[in-house]
Amino acid sequence: MERFAASFREAADIVTLEELPPAVGEIAVRNSWCGVNGVFDTQIARNAVDYVKVDLPTFTGVEAMGVVEAVGDGVAGFAVGDHVVTTRFGGGYRERNVASAGRFVPVPGPEREWLALASTGVSALLALDHGEAKAGETVAISAAAGGLGHLLVQLAKLRGCQVIGIAGGAEKGAMVRELGADDVIDYHAVPIGEALAGRKIDVAIDTVSGAVFDAMLANMADHGRLVVAGAAADLEGKPEIVTGPRIAHSIYYRGVSVRGFMNGLLTAKWPAARAALFDLYRAGKLDIRFDQPGFAGLEGVYDAVERLLSRHSSGKVVVDLRP
Repeated sequence: MERFAASFREAADIVTLEELPPAVGEIAVRNSWCGVNGVFDTQIARNAVDYVKVDLPTFTGVEAMGVVEAVGDGVAGFAVGDHVVTTRFGGGYRERNVASAGRFVPVPGPEREWLALASTGVSALLALDHGEAKAGETVAISAAAGGLGHLLVQLAKLRGCQVIGIAGGAEKGAMVRELGADDVIDYHAVPIGEALAGRKIDVAIDTVSGAVFDAMLANMADHGRLVVAGAAADLEGKPEIVTGPRIAHSIYYRGVSVRGFMNGLLTAKWPAARAALFDLYRAGKLDIRFDQPGFAGLEGVYDAVERLLSRHSSGKVVVDLRP
Protein backbone atom coordinates (compact mmCIF):
# COMPACT_ATOMS: atom_id res chain seq x y z
CA MET A 1 0.00 0.00 0.00
CA GLU A 2 1.62 3.22 -1.22
CA ARG A 3 -1.03 5.79 -0.27
CA PHE A 4 -4.28 6.26 1.60
CA ALA A 5 -7.32 6.26 -0.67
CA ALA A 6 -11.05 5.56 -0.76
CA SER A 7 -10.63 1.96 -1.93
CA PHE A 8 -8.10 -0.83 -1.68
CA ARG A 9 -7.59 -0.80 -5.45
CA GLU A 10 -6.68 2.89 -5.38
CA ALA A 11 -4.38 2.54 -2.37
CA ALA A 12 -2.31 -0.56 -3.17
CA ASP A 13 0.15 -1.32 -5.96
CA ILE A 14 1.81 -4.56 -7.00
CA VAL A 15 5.56 -4.10 -6.61
CA THR A 16 8.63 -6.28 -7.12
CA LEU A 17 11.24 -6.38 -4.36
CA GLU A 18 14.49 -8.22 -3.91
CA GLU A 19 14.10 -11.64 -2.32
CA LEU A 20 16.11 -11.69 0.89
CA PRO A 21 17.16 -14.73 2.94
CA PRO A 22 15.68 -15.10 6.42
CA ALA A 23 17.65 -13.46 9.23
CA VAL A 24 18.21 -14.96 12.66
CA GLY A 25 14.88 -16.13 14.07
CA GLU A 26 13.07 -15.82 10.74
CA ILE A 27 11.69 -18.16 8.11
CA ALA A 28 10.93 -17.56 4.42
CA VAL A 29 7.60 -18.82 3.11
CA ARG A 30 6.37 -19.12 -0.48
CA ASN A 31 2.66 -18.34 -0.22
CA SER A 32 0.11 -20.59 -1.91
CA TRP A 33 -3.17 -19.04 -0.81
CA CYS A 34 -4.31 -15.85 0.87
CA GLY A 35 -7.62 -15.15 2.58
CA VAL A 36 -9.45 -11.92 1.85
CA ASN A 37 -11.08 -9.51 4.31
CA GLY A 38 -12.69 -6.83 2.17
CA VAL A 39 -14.09 -4.55 4.86
CA PHE A 40 -10.85 -4.56 6.86
CA ASP A 41 -8.79 -4.01 3.69
CA THR A 42 -10.92 -1.02 2.71
CA GLN A 43 -10.69 0.53 6.14
CA ILE A 44 -6.92 0.00 6.16
CA ALA A 45 -6.74 1.75 2.78
CA ARG A 46 -8.56 4.70 4.35
CA ASN A 47 -6.39 4.61 7.49
CA ALA A 48 -9.60 4.14 9.46
CA VAL A 49 -8.68 1.17 11.69
CA ASP A 50 -8.06 2.61 15.14
CA TYR A 51 -6.03 -0.32 16.46
CA VAL A 52 -3.61 -0.59 13.50
CA LYS A 53 -0.94 2.08 13.00
CA VAL A 54 -0.17 2.24 9.29
CA ASP A 55 3.22 3.50 8.15
CA LEU A 56 3.44 3.84 4.37
CA PRO A 57 4.47 1.99 2.35
CA THR A 58 3.29 -1.27 3.91
CA PHE A 59 2.44 -4.79 2.92
CA THR A 60 -1.26 -5.56 3.24
CA GLY A 61 -3.43 -8.60 3.85
CA VAL A 62 -3.66 -10.70 6.97
CA GLU A 63 -4.15 -14.38 6.15
CA ALA A 64 -1.89 -16.57 4.03
CA MET A 65 -0.60 -20.11 3.90
CA GLY A 66 2.37 -21.52 2.08
CA VAL A 67 5.48 -23.67 2.17
CA VAL A 68 8.66 -22.96 4.12
CA GLU A 69 11.52 -22.50 1.65
CA ALA A 70 14.29 -21.35 4.01
CA VAL A 71 14.91 -21.31 7.76
CA GLY A 72 17.12 -18.77 9.51
CA ASP A 73 19.55 -19.47 12.33
CA GLY A 74 18.09 -19.99 15.76
CA VAL A 75 14.74 -21.27 14.52
CA ALA A 76 13.31 -24.47 15.99
CA GLY A 77 10.12 -26.24 15.02
CA PHE A 78 10.17 -25.42 11.30
CA ALA A 79 11.87 -27.13 8.38
CA VAL A 80 12.03 -26.54 4.64
CA GLY A 81 8.91 -28.03 3.06
CA ASP A 82 6.63 -27.48 6.06
CA HIS A 83 3.16 -26.07 5.42
CA VAL A 84 2.41 -22.99 7.52
CA VAL A 85 -0.20 -20.27 8.02
CA THR A 86 0.14 -16.68 9.15
CA THR A 87 -2.73 -14.52 10.38
CA ARG A 88 -0.77 -11.34 11.06
CA PHE A 89 -1.25 -8.04 9.24
CA GLY A 90 1.19 -7.55 6.38
CA GLY A 91 1.71 -11.24 5.68
CA GLY A 92 -1.24 -11.90 3.39
CA TYR A 93 -1.06 -10.20 0.03
CA ARG A 94 2.43 -11.19 -1.08
CA GLU A 95 3.94 -14.11 -2.95
CA ARG A 96 6.81 -14.53 -0.50
CA ASN A 97 6.90 -13.69 3.18
CA VAL A 98 10.03 -13.42 5.33
CA ALA A 99 9.23 -12.80 8.97
CA SER A 100 9.78 -13.94 12.53
CA ALA A 101 9.03 -17.62 12.98
CA GLY A 102 6.61 -16.65 15.74
CA ARG A 103 4.25 -15.19 13.14
CA PHE A 104 3.61 -18.63 11.61
CA VAL A 105 1.89 -21.81 12.74
CA PRO A 106 2.27 -25.26 11.16
CA VAL A 107 -0.70 -26.88 9.42
CA PRO A 108 -1.12 -30.51 8.30
CA GLY A 109 -1.04 -29.99 4.54
CA PRO A 110 -1.22 -27.68 1.51
CA GLU A 111 -5.01 -27.59 1.17
CA ARG A 112 -6.68 -24.19 1.47
CA GLU A 113 -9.10 -25.60 4.04
CA TRP A 114 -6.37 -25.36 6.68
CA LEU A 115 -6.07 -21.63 5.99
CA ALA A 116 -9.81 -21.13 6.44
CA LEU A 117 -9.80 -23.10 9.69
CA ALA A 118 -6.72 -21.40 11.15
CA SER A 119 -8.06 -17.93 10.45
CA THR A 120 -11.82 -17.58 10.03
CA GLY A 121 -12.52 -20.85 11.83
CA VAL A 122 -10.74 -19.62 14.94
CA SER A 123 -12.83 -16.44 14.87
CA ALA A 124 -16.03 -18.45 14.57
CA LEU A 125 -15.21 -20.82 17.42
CA LEU A 126 -14.11 -18.06 19.78
CA ALA A 127 -17.14 -15.89 18.92
CA LEU A 128 -19.42 -18.74 19.98
CA ASP A 129 -17.36 -19.13 23.15
CA HIS A 130 -17.67 -15.38 23.75
CA GLY A 131 -21.44 -15.75 23.53
CA GLU A 132 -21.36 -18.82 25.80
CA ALA A 133 -23.54 -20.75 23.35
CA LYS A 134 -24.83 -23.97 24.90
CA ALA A 135 -26.82 -27.00 23.82
CA GLY A 136 -30.53 -26.33 23.48
CA GLU A 137 -30.13 -22.59 23.00
CA THR A 138 -31.27 -20.64 19.96
CA VAL A 139 -28.42 -18.96 18.06
CA ALA A 140 -29.03 -16.35 15.35
CA ILE A 141 -26.23 -15.68 12.87
CA SER A 142 -26.05 -12.75 10.44
CA ALA A 143 -24.32 -13.13 7.05
CA ALA A 144 -24.71 -16.87 7.59
CA ALA A 145 -23.55 -17.78 4.08
CA GLY A 146 -20.26 -15.88 4.39
CA GLY A 147 -16.80 -17.11 5.25
CA LEU A 148 -17.37 -16.65 8.98
CA GLY A 149 -21.10 -17.29 9.01
CA HIS A 150 -21.09 -20.69 7.31
CA LEU A 151 -18.64 -21.95 9.92
CA LEU A 152 -20.64 -20.42 12.77
CA VAL A 153 -23.72 -22.31 11.57
CA GLN A 154 -21.92 -25.65 11.67
CA LEU A 155 -20.12 -25.06 14.96
CA ALA A 156 -23.35 -23.97 16.66
CA LYS A 157 -25.10 -27.11 15.42
CA LEU A 158 -22.24 -29.24 16.74
CA ARG A 159 -22.94 -27.70 20.16
CA GLY A 160 -26.55 -28.81 19.96
CA CYS A 161 -27.99 -25.34 19.33
CA GLN A 162 -31.02 -24.38 17.27
CA VAL A 163 -29.68 -22.17 14.51
CA ILE A 164 -31.36 -19.27 12.72
CA GLY A 165 -29.31 -18.32 9.69
CA ILE A 166 -29.78 -14.88 8.14
CA ALA A 167 -28.73 -14.51 4.50
CA GLY A 168 -29.69 -12.52 1.41
CA GLY A 169 -31.26 -14.44 -1.47
CA ALA A 170 -32.57 -17.93 -2.14
CA GLU A 171 -29.22 -19.35 -3.27
CA LYS A 172 -27.43 -18.31 -0.09
CA GLY A 173 -30.36 -19.47 1.99
CA ALA A 174 -30.25 -22.91 0.41
CA MET A 175 -26.56 -23.20 1.26
CA VAL A 176 -27.15 -22.20 4.88
CA ARG A 177 -29.94 -24.76 5.23
CA GLU A 178 -27.73 -27.41 3.63
CA LEU A 179 -25.11 -26.73 6.29
CA GLY A 180 -27.61 -27.51 9.03
CA ALA A 181 -29.47 -24.32 9.97
CA ASP A 182 -32.89 -25.08 11.46
CA ASP A 183 -34.42 -21.89 10.10
CA VAL A 184 -33.26 -19.52 7.38
CA ILE A 185 -34.31 -15.90 6.98
CA ASP A 186 -33.98 -14.27 3.56
CA TYR A 187 -33.87 -10.57 4.35
CA HIS A 188 -34.37 -9.82 0.65
CA ALA A 189 -37.80 -11.40 0.87
CA VAL A 190 -38.91 -10.31 4.36
CA PRO A 191 -37.71 -7.29 6.39
CA ILE A 192 -35.38 -8.55 9.09
CA GLY A 193 -37.34 -6.88 11.89
CA GLU A 194 -40.52 -8.64 10.78
CA ALA A 195 -38.78 -11.99 10.29
CA LEU A 196 -37.29 -12.03 13.79
CA ALA A 197 -40.33 -10.58 15.58
CA GLY A 198 -41.37 -12.73 18.51
CA ARG A 199 -38.29 -14.96 18.46
CA LYS A 200 -36.45 -15.67 21.68
CA ILE A 201 -32.77 -15.58 20.77
CA ASP A 202 -30.31 -16.80 23.39
CA VAL A 203 -27.17 -15.94 21.43
CA ALA A 204 -26.92 -13.62 18.43
CA ILE A 205 -23.72 -13.14 16.47
CA ASP A 206 -23.79 -10.08 14.26
CA THR A 207 -21.21 -8.86 11.76
CA VAL A 208 -23.52 -6.47 9.92
CA SER A 209 -24.91 -3.86 12.36
CA GLY A 210 -27.73 -1.52 11.31
CA ALA A 211 -31.19 -3.05 10.99
CA VAL A 212 -29.87 -6.56 11.66
CA PHE A 213 -28.40 -5.54 15.02
CA ASP A 214 -31.60 -3.69 15.95
CA ALA A 215 -33.80 -6.68 15.11
CA MET A 216 -31.59 -9.08 17.03
CA LEU A 217 -31.48 -6.86 20.11
CA ALA A 218 -35.25 -6.43 20.08
CA ASN A 219 -35.78 -10.19 20.17
CA MET A 220 -33.26 -11.47 22.67
CA ALA A 221 -34.42 -13.95 25.28
CA ASP A 222 -33.96 -13.33 28.99
CA HIS A 223 -30.22 -13.37 29.72
CA GLY A 224 -29.49 -13.41 25.98
CA ARG A 225 -26.02 -12.50 24.67
CA LEU A 226 -25.59 -10.42 21.53
CA VAL A 227 -22.04 -10.70 20.19
CA VAL A 228 -20.85 -7.86 17.95
CA ALA A 229 -18.22 -9.38 15.64
CA GLY A 230 -18.26 -6.72 12.94
CA ALA A 231 -20.17 -3.80 11.47
CA ALA A 232 -20.11 -4.19 7.68
CA ALA A 233 -23.02 -1.77 7.25
CA ASP A 234 -20.86 1.01 8.71
CA LEU A 235 -18.10 0.67 6.11
CA GLU A 236 -18.33 4.29 5.06
CA GLY A 237 -17.31 5.33 8.55
CA LYS A 238 -20.64 7.02 9.17
CA PRO A 239 -22.63 4.81 11.56
CA GLU A 240 -26.33 5.48 11.43
CA ILE A 241 -27.46 7.86 14.15
CA VAL A 242 -30.51 6.31 15.78
CA THR A 243 -32.86 8.44 17.82
CA GLY A 244 -34.48 6.22 20.40
CA PRO A 245 -34.15 4.82 23.90
CA ARG A 246 -30.61 4.18 25.01
CA ILE A 247 -29.44 0.60 24.87
CA ALA A 248 -29.82 0.33 28.66
CA HIS A 249 -33.60 0.28 28.19
CA SER A 250 -33.29 -2.63 25.76
CA ILE A 251 -31.15 -4.83 27.95
CA TYR A 252 -31.95 -4.09 31.59
CA TYR A 253 -35.32 -5.74 32.09
CA ARG A 254 -34.33 -8.95 30.30
CA GLY A 255 -30.78 -9.19 31.63
CA VAL A 256 -29.42 -9.08 28.08
CA SER A 257 -25.75 -8.37 27.40
CA VAL A 258 -24.12 -6.92 24.30
CA ARG A 259 -20.55 -8.13 23.93
CA GLY A 260 -17.86 -6.80 21.62
CA PHE A 261 -15.81 -9.60 20.05
CA MET A 262 -12.34 -8.71 18.79
CA ASN A 263 -10.43 -11.85 17.85
CA GLY A 264 -7.10 -10.02 17.92
CA LEU A 265 -7.46 -9.57 21.67
CA LEU A 266 -7.70 -13.33 22.22
CA THR A 267 -4.39 -14.57 20.81
CA ALA A 268 -3.74 -16.73 23.87
CA LYS A 269 -6.79 -18.80 22.91
CA TRP A 270 -5.83 -19.30 19.26
CA PRO A 271 -3.69 -22.47 19.63
CA ALA A 272 -6.36 -24.46 21.47
CA ALA A 273 -9.05 -23.24 19.08
CA ARG A 274 -6.99 -24.26 16.04
CA ALA A 275 -6.34 -27.71 17.49
CA ALA A 276 -10.04 -28.25 18.18
CA LEU A 277 -11.03 -27.12 14.67
CA PHE A 278 -8.39 -29.30 13.01
CA ASP A 279 -9.71 -32.31 14.93
CA LEU A 280 -13.30 -31.57 13.86
CA TYR A 281 -12.26 -31.24 10.23
CA ARG A 282 -10.25 -34.47 10.29
CA ALA A 283 -13.30 -36.20 11.74
CA GLY A 284 -15.41 -35.00 8.81
CA LYS A 285 -17.58 -32.74 10.96
CA LEU A 286 -16.92 -29.46 9.15
CA ASP A 287 -17.69 -28.57 5.54
CA ILE A 288 -15.49 -25.68 4.37
CA ARG A 289 -17.05 -23.74 1.50
CA PHE A 290 -15.19 -21.38 -0.81
CA ASP A 291 -16.59 -18.65 -2.98
CA GLN A 292 -16.93 -19.28 -6.70
CA PRO A 293 -15.50 -18.25 -9.07
CA GLY A 294 -12.01 -18.23 -7.64
CA PHE A 295 -9.32 -15.57 -7.98
CA ALA A 296 -5.67 -16.01 -8.92
CA GLY A 297 -2.43 -14.07 -8.59
CA LEU A 298 -1.77 -10.85 -6.71
CA GLU A 299 -3.80 -9.01 -9.35
CA GLY A 300 -6.76 -11.17 -8.28
CA VAL A 301 -6.69 -9.67 -4.78
CA TYR A 302 -8.28 -6.45 -6.05
CA ASP A 303 -11.23 -8.30 -7.57
CA ALA A 304 -11.55 -10.56 -4.52
CA VAL A 305 -11.79 -7.56 -2.17
CA GLU A 306 -14.49 -6.02 -4.36
CA ARG A 307 -16.31 -9.34 -4.60
CA LEU A 308 -16.59 -9.44 -0.81
CA LEU A 309 -17.83 -5.85 -0.67
CA SER A 310 -20.48 -6.62 -3.31
CA ARG A 311 -22.22 -8.97 -0.85
CA HIS A 312 -22.55 -11.58 -3.60
CA SER A 313 -19.93 -13.95 -2.19
CA SER A 314 -20.70 -17.20 -0.38
CA GLY A 315 -18.21 -19.09 1.72
CA LYS A 316 -14.60 -18.11 2.29
CA VAL A 317 -13.02 -15.83 -0.32
CA VAL A 318 -9.42 -16.79 -1.10
CA VAL A 319 -6.90 -16.03 -3.82
CA ASP A 320 -4.66 -18.69 -5.38
CA LEU A 321 -1.05 -17.44 -5.26
CA ARG A 322 0.61 -20.60 -6.58
CA PRO A 323 2.88 -20.11 -9.61
